[in-house]
Amino acid sequence: MDSFRRYYRKLYSGNASNFCNRIFFSDNPNFLNVFKWVGVIYILYLAYDLYKSKPKDVSSDNILSKSLFSFFRDGFLVAGTSPKAWMFFPLIFPQFIDFNGNYIVQFFILITTYVVLDFLSLMAYAVLARKLIVWIKANPKVINTISACVLVIIAMIIVFMQKY
Repeated sequence: MDSFRRYYRKLYSGNASNFCNRIFFSDNPNFLNVFKWVGVIYILYLAYDLYKSKPKDVSSDNILSKSLFSFFRDGFLVAGTSPKAWMFFPLIFPQFIDFNGNYIVQFFILITTYVVLDFLSLMAYAVLARKLIVWIKANPKVINTISACVLVIIAMIIVFMQKY
């Protein structure tokens, strides 16, 4: 009966995370190890599947025409609904503003700097993508091979770094 009370206290003390840590993992220490190996096997399966898959044809002559406003609208929706923007501005920007000075000018300087750097980085991505698509069209299987190798490396990192 005493062991039942200890188990009952263990079961109902704390939140669900404590329950998992205290009851399940302490009583079943090999569970995390089994879970790790199942995950590694799944990642290796994904790598093999990706390596053996036939590359998609990216040389399609099917070009969709979109208006400039459509591109602007899509970009505005993606950037405006991004959690990065919603978290970055209220959490990071105030650290760089001296509220004893003219903070409105400082805020506009920070916003302008952010917009210019964001625009330049996105343009660099676009230029790189344009150059890369030529290479991918010439070597369609290479991207699958690289992706599969990255998955194998991730699996090996999990095997050698995660000790339970």
